[in-house]
Formats: sequence, C-alpha cells, structure tokens
Amino acid sequence: MISNFQQTFKPLLFEAIGKGLQNMTGASSSLEEFKIPVGDPGLFGPQSVVWKVHANFSAMMVGGLSSLMIQALHPRALAAVWDHSNFRHQLKARLGRTAMFVAATTYGGVDLANQHIQRVNSIHANIRGIDLNGQPYCANDPHLIRWVHLVETISFLTAYQHLSLLPLSTAECDRYIVEMNKVGEMLGATNLPITFNDAKNAMKQYEFELVFDHRTRETLQSIESYSVEFTEKPFFDLILRASFDIIPSWLMQKLEKKSDVCLLIQARRLSLQVASQPVQWMLNEQGVSAVARSRVNQYKRNE
Repeated sequence: MISNFQQTFKPLLFEAIGKGLQNMTGASSSLEEFKIPVGDPGLFGPQSVVWKVHANFSAMMVGGLSSLMIQALHPRALAAVWDHSNFRHQLKARLGRTAMFVAATTYGGVDLANQHIQRVNSIHANIRGIDLNGQPYCANDPHLIRWVHLVETISFLTAYQHLSLLPLSTAECDRYIVEMNKVGEMLGATNLPITFNDAKNAMKQYEFELVFDHRTRETLQSIESYSVEFTEKPFFDLILRASFDIIPSWLMQKLEKKSDVCLLIQARRLSLQVASQPVQWMLNEQGVSAVARSRVNQYKRNE
C-alpha cells in the first residue's frame, strides 16, 4: 500500500512543492547543469560542511533574507546595488540570482562555479560611484566584499544552527567558515577569519561604518512586503520572522527593530522546523544537492 501511494502521489506532491519553491524564491534554473561533469566534486565536495549547511532550504532562506537586511546597513555597499540595479522592485529576481550563485558555487562542477564567480567579478569591476555621505565606492573594494561575505556566511551558519535538528559542533562551524573563505577570496575579499567567533568579531568591527537611513529603511520594507502566493504565505511569514530572530541584538538596534521574547522565538523556530519537513524531504531526494551528490557518486560506481 505504501509503495502504491509513493508511486501515485509522491511525484505529484514533489511537483507541487517544487512549483511552490520556484514561486517563492524566483529560482528558474535547470538541474541539468549540475549533473555534469561526472565525478567532479566542485569547489567543496560531498564531505564538506558547506554541502550540509546549504542543503537546508529554510536555513538558507532565513539566512539569505537576514543577510540582505544587515548588508543594507553599510552605506557604500548599499549604494553599489541601489545606484546600479532596481533590486528593491525586483527582489524576487535578485533572490533567484543569489540562490543560483550559491547553488553553482556550492554544488556545481568546478567550471560552473568559476563561471559564476568570474561573472560577478566582471560586474563588480564596472560598478563605482559616490554614496549619500559623499564617499566614493567601487563594488570590487576588498573591504566591502569582506563585509558582504562575512554577513552572508555568518547569517547562513547562524540560521542553520537555529533551525537544524542536528546543529553543527564548534569544530564544524569553524570548518564551514574556512571552507566558505574560498569563495570569498575568489571574489576579492582579504584578511578573512578562520573561526566562527572570529568571523562574528570581524563583522562587529564594521559597526561604526553602519548607518540606518532612508535607503536602508526602504530596503527593509521591500523585504518585509515580499510578495508570495497565498498558499505559500504562511510558510514564508515564518521564514521572514525567523530572519529577524537570528540577527544579533546590536544589529537589530541598528535596524531600529526590537527582538521578540525568547519564548516566541522558540515557538516560531519549532513551527518552521515542522513546516520545513515536506520541503526538505523533496529536496533531499531530487533537489540540487541530491543531483550533485549523484554526479560525484556516479563516477565511483563506474570505477
């Protein structure tokens, strides 16, 4: 009976979940490019902590939204995207491109990962201007790239630790930081920390550069008013609230937000963990991490 159920309804359920995720994230890429070349482990490989962390969909969504809000506090980093894109009105497309970059650099073969990194570097090379405070900026400034990298890495890892049923050990957290430094350095970041605690301290060193202005406020409002289908709204609302829950208190103050009480945060955490189970079940079987793992293991089976 279970076998008949799986054969009949499982593909339909997986298709419905997949469409819901595409509607929510704006992702539209094909999994085909992650199937080749056979045996290619990419920049990290299946045994890496990066593969484990980035396979958790809800943690990546929570961490991704959280990082966007925090990054918007740096006036020069924000100016680089504000002046050269329409991301506030095309947030879903922006999230889709970011999701594709993370997927390609995490699970793609070496060539695919390098192509995406080179594309970003070429775009950054042509982005420059003056921020609202009259300070010059260029998108390939190692100081700004370091800020963006630190925020993104810390946000992904913090979200994973917050939502995973099996959080990482301290050693695994540090290993994740070291592994992610590879992408950060390829994008131009320098002087990157090698432990989770050092990474959080390094982010704190940017505190006096951070500003909450009308651009930051509008970016925050764009994220909070992110449009999803009615059927995905309850799940997305949990993700959105959790993205605030993982932001450190000193940054919440910068964002002019108040943290919720611990009991409410934990209730939301549990609700999101439960709601994430069907999504994670589908992705574990046929998502990008599953396809990439099959690509690497296929080489071993053919030996």
